[in-house]
Amino acid sequence: MPQFLLLGLVGAAALFGYKQMKRDAERLAERNRRAESEMKTGAQGTLVRGDDGIYRIKKD
Repeated sequence: MPQFLLLGLVGAAALFGYKQMKRDAERLAERNRRAESEMKTGAQGTLVRGDDGIYRIKKD
């Protein structure tokens, strides 16, 4: 029985690590796309509209 518990904990940790790695990879890919677009256009940053309607530079 303790083996199943240990196997379950290892599996849960592996699943959590996989999801975290996938989320970080998506975030990095988005940042790279944005940086590449900024280099092409010569922009200093990407503007996003806030809830109050004011445009601000997007923070990573």
